[in-house]
Amino acid sequence: MTIHLPDATGGLRAYEPRTHPLAVTPGTPFTSRTVYSAAHVVADPFADVSPDSPAAVDWDATLAFRRHLWSHGLGVAEAMDTAQRGMGLDWAGAAELIRRSAAEARSVGGRIACGVGTDQLTGPASLAEVRAAYEEQLALVEESGARAILMASRALTAAAEGPADYLEVYGHLLRQATEPVILHWLGPMFDPALDGYWGSADLDAATDTFLEVIAAHPDKIDGIKVSLLDAQREIDLRRRLPDGVRCYTGDDFNYPELIAGDEQGFSHALLGIFDPLGPLAAQAVRVLDTGDVPGFRALLDPTVDLSRHLFRTPTRFYKTGVVFLAWLAGHQSHFTMVGGLQSARSLPHFARAYELADGLGLFPDPKLAEERMKNLLALYGVTR
Repeated sequence: MTIHLPDATGGLRAYEPRTHPLAVTPGTPFTSRTVYSAAHVVADPFADVSPDSPAAVDWDATLAFRRHLWSHGLGVAEAMDTAQRGMGLDWAGAAELIRRSAAEARSVGGRIACGVGTDQLTGPASLAEVRAAYEEQLALVEESGARAILMASRALTAAAEGPADYLEVYGHLLRQATEPVILHWLGPMFDPALDGYWGSADLDAATDTFLEVIAAHPDKIDGIKVSLLDAQREIDLRRRLPDGVRCYTGDDFNYPELIAGDEQGFSHALLGIFDPLGPLAAQAVRVLDTGDVPGFRALLDPTVDLSRHLFRTPTRFYKTGVVFLAWLAGHQSHFTMVGGLQSARSLPHFARAYELADGLGLFPDPKLAEERMKNLLALYGVTR
C-alpha cells in the first residue's frame, strides 16, 4: 500500500511502508554498558483538563511502557525531561510517577533512577529555598528505593550569583545523599531557562565548576549525565572524571560513537531517544557486549537521522515526536499528551518521523502504524 506524506514544500509524496518490523527479542542483561532510557508518560485522553491543569496520567499505560523497556534489559530514567518534567508534569505528578514506577521496578526487578529537582518552586526563590526543595525531592526518591538523579534547576539558575553558590548547594546535597547519585547537566537547547548553569555561560568555565563539584565528592557520585549535544566536549569531560565516576551520554545527536568509545574510554547511556529505540538499542548493546563494535555501529548508526529529526530545534519539543512514535508503535491507544504538547510539532515533522521510524523497522505492527498515520493525515485534511 502507498501512503501520501506531506513535505516541507506543501506537497505530497508517495511512500511505501515496509511490511515487516525489525526482528528483535528480549535478552540477557548488558555486561559492557549501563543503559537507561528516559521514559515518557501517557496522558489520560478522557480527562477533562486544559493545558494549564495538573497532568492527568494514564497510569496503567505509563507503567506498561516501563515494563516494555525493562523487558529488553534497559533501565528506566524516571521523571526526567522526557516525562515532560516542567513541561506539563508538575512536582505532584512527578512524585506520584516516582512512587508508582519505583514500586513497579521492585516488582519486576527493573533498574530505575529518578529525577530530583526543584520544580515545586513556582516563583522566585532564595538559595535556602532551592536547597530545601532539592532535599524534599531527594528524600522521596531515596525512600522509594531508586537511584537519584540530581537534575539541573531553573530556580537555582535564577538564584545563584556565581559558581560558589552551585558548589555550596550541590555540596550540601551530596553530603546528605545516602547513596551515590547521578549529576545531570542539561544544556539550554533542552531548556532555555538553564542558560549559564554552573555559574557561567562560558562552557569551559562551567565545566571547571562541574568538575570541582565531582572532585570534592567522588564517593557520592555514581556518574554524570551530559546533555550538551557536543560530542568532543563530552569526550574531554569524561577523560577528566575521577576513577569510578561514570559518564552517561545524554547526547541524542552523537550517541553511537560516544557509547562505542575510544582507546581512552567510553560513555554509558541515559537517553531520551532510547524511548522509541528501546528494543533496537538493547540489541545493539548486546552486540557491543561481545566486543563487536562494527556490529554495534551497524545497528545504531542508522538511527541517528531519526534522533536528529526528533531533537531538531526547538529541541525541548522532542517529547512530542517520542510520544507520537509510541502511539504509532501501539504502546498507547491515542496521541494525546499532558499539557496539550501533541500540538508542538508540524504535520511534515510527523510525516518525516513516521517515514524514518518505519524505515528502521521500529513498529511491531507496520500495518497498525500505517493506519494510525493515515488517521492523523485525515485529521489534518490529507485524504489521498
